[in-house]
Amino acid sequence: MKEELKIVPLPKEEWEETIIPMRYTSEEYFDLKMEKTEERYQIIFQKKTFDEPISHYPEEYDFPDKLYQPHWEKPYAWGITTGQGANRELLACIETSPEEWSNRLMVTELWVHETLRRQGVGHRLMAIAKEQAVLEHRRAIILETQSCNSAAISFYEKEGFQLIGFDSCCYSNQDRERKEVRMNMGYFFRRNCARVKEELIIRREEPGDYHQTEQMVLSAFWNKYRMGCNEHLLVHKLRNSDAYLPQLSRLAVIGTEIVGAIFYAKAWLKRENKTKEILVFGPLCVSPKWQGCGIGGRLLTETMELAKEAGYEGIVIMGEPDYYPRYGFSTCDHFGITTSDGQNFDAFMGLELVKGGLKGFGGKYDLPDVFQDFSDSETEAFTKSFHTPEKQKFPGQW
Repeated sequence: MKEELKIVPLPKEEWEETIIPMRYTSEEYFDLKMEKTEERYQIIFQKKTFDEPISHYPEEYDFPDKLYQPHWEKPYAWGITTGQGANRELLACIETSPEEWSNRLMVTELWVHETLRRQGVGHRLMAIAKEQAVLEHRRAIILETQSCNSAAISFYEKEGFQLIGFDSCCYSNQDRERKEVRMNMGYFFRRNCARVKEELIIRREEPGDYHQTEQMVLSAFWNKYRMGCNEHLLVHKLRNSDAYLPQLSRLAVIGTEIVGAIFYAKAWLKRENKTKEILVFGPLCVSPKWQGCGIGGRLLTETMELAKEAGYEGIVIMGEPDYYPRYGFSTCDHFGITTSDGQNFDAFMGLELVKGGLKGFGGKYDLPDVFQDFSDSETEAFTKSFHTPEKQKFPGQW
């Protein structure tokens, strides 16, 4: 990849109020026709050709497109730039903002300079929005364009967007006459959850699964908590650890595809001169295209039952506070447990498999050495044998 075409974050403190030169020329438009009878409204967008090509420029609008406009709640932008310091110029950008109440992600700006068009830059920018939506578990991506911008409409359709609505007087009371009707488009994540119910198999991992499992783990965690990830390396090293418990660990499989996994290991509670063996699991993950179908819950509930049958009395993890309480996990302060350095926080959670299995002992939590951080060089070297998307900065990363 050429350095000048690298997509990088555009921090708010540096790029706020930057005007986006959103200019385009169009020969075609979608003409809006609305008819009403007693029984129905009929809406038709019909593609037509302008008598003469029309052009739009940022200078003609009272409110030109800008990055980080104040009416967006939590915008975040990425782009391609040229030059250094105060001489930097914008060559392409995408900005997103979450619509929290509806759990959708809005693409508020998308622009590529004329010299970079038809080189896949728009596709790469949109891929960032799709990745962000998956990482944040959004149900859809939405955006707006104009009925006269036929090139943009064609691009969005190729990216999987479809028309979800329109506003015939968004920009002025003459939008229909101007052939500039706001068109709302949406992208929906298609999940074949019916296959999960019919075909999902939970089984133990076999040596022939190792690389495919690690690739799935990488895909599930890539750019989630940091740029890139190292959870696939953890899985690789965990198998060779004395603490690993393959008899409790499981894969989720549909056909020949590994779609999820959970890995268990021994952990300990230490108090005074006493030690109690408990469990930790991690990672627990599901392939991005299968998330939202209950696979993680199946892995968790089935293996917790196995752990209870094996005589273990409790599990302590570092995990997502919005997810694990659904399965009975509580913060470790409820059990009198702290981290090895005496801390407690929302992501530090435990579950008693037997009443009193954690609270009856308490103490400090001790993880096996295999869960310690890995060096960047070790992670990079191991990751070379896998397919990896671009490393990218996203909101919410550590």
